[in-house]
Amino acid sequence: MNFNLTEEQILLRDMVRDFVDKDLRPIAATIDREEKIPSHIITQIADLGLLGAVFPVEYGGSGLGKLEYCLIVEEIARACMSTATFIGAHVSIAANSIYISGSESQKIKYLPDLISGKKIAAFALTESNAGSDASNLSTTAEFDEKLQCWILNGEKQWITNAPIADVFIIYARTSKGITSFILEKCTEGFNIAPAEKKMGIRGSQTSSLSFNNVKLSPDQMLGREGRGFIIAMKSLDAGRLGLSASCLGASKELLKLSLEYSKKRKQFGEPISNFQAIQFMLAEMEVSIFQLESSIYRTASMYDAKEAKSKHCAIVKLAASEVLDKCADYAMQIHGGIGYSAELPIERFYRDARINRIFEGTSEVQKILIANDLIKRGI
Repeated sequence: MNFNLTEEQILLRDMVRDFVDKDLRPIAATIDREEKIPSHIITQIADLGLLGAVFPVEYGGSGLGKLEYCLIVEEIARACMSTATFIGAHVSIAANSIYISGSESQKIKYLPDLISGKKIAAFALTESNAGSDASNLSTTAEFDEKLQCWILNGEKQWITNAPIADVFIIYARTSKGITSFILEKCTEGFNIAPAEKKMGIRGSQTSSLSFNNVKLSPDQMLGREGRGFIIAMKSLDAGRLGLSASCLGASKELLKLSLEYSKKRKQFGEPISNFQAIQFMLAEMEVSIFQLESSIYRTASMYDAKEAKSKHCAIVKLAASEVLDKCADYAMQIHGGIGYSAELPIERFYRDARINRIFEGTSEVQKILIANDLIKRGI
């Protein structure tokens, strides 16, 4: 995409693309196979300023907008969706929760280390009975008047970055409703389970959390008591937009790989790109990507202008996850048997694609959000 980009935005995109081509893409299969992102890659990402792109300069960030962030994530996802997922969880929903709702002292304490990559963040909302029904939390925080602290009990599951995180944004039920807290890794009573084995985005480590009478001081509350659900939803709006850009990047890579393969693969004495069946799949991928790209960057511009609503982020997340599934399926079909082999990245992209219709709000939840907004506000 080059339309309406400033010279600075083009330079940013090209810088990230250079990192991806030289350092990330060559080890993407290794990241998937070993189920972890090497620490030196995380360090490089931080040193390039990618973990702080959207945060103000006074906290160590670059003061850029969501549009620039989407450019970053799109390029990363063209090589490795696991790495894009790590960035999204760390920046868009975890660190961003502190930025949008934290006190000034909390921002000063946590954001510089999160932006520099000295510490990694995780966002802990999901529970076994609170996935799509995110408000149905069982984790509780009760204030002990005698100890003058909050006592946290419960469990979380499917928490991205949990095995490598230092700082956790925890959502729990208090007497006034859902409340958000900042929890540090080495806290008594807090346990992080081993990383889950997953079908896709294997390099993005995910695990369960448990809290057994964990003590939290009053200054560890994020925002006001009972306002946690609002914080979570605002953070997820940003997360869904970034996730959409990740899906866009992966879709573009799948089209690129499919086009290249179709030109060199011969059947019946000619390249399969000459066959109408293949041409139709390539054309459908291109149309879907063009439409998706336009909607993502329009929405990112609206977000930066404070004009985007939750509905808009839900629309692009829904569309992006379905476009990626379509592109992954067509890419597999175009490549045939070799695409099913781990020898090529198609198989990895195919596995990585499926989760995007589930996490950060299922496709069905996005449809509910969109429909409810329409019913309430109209067109």
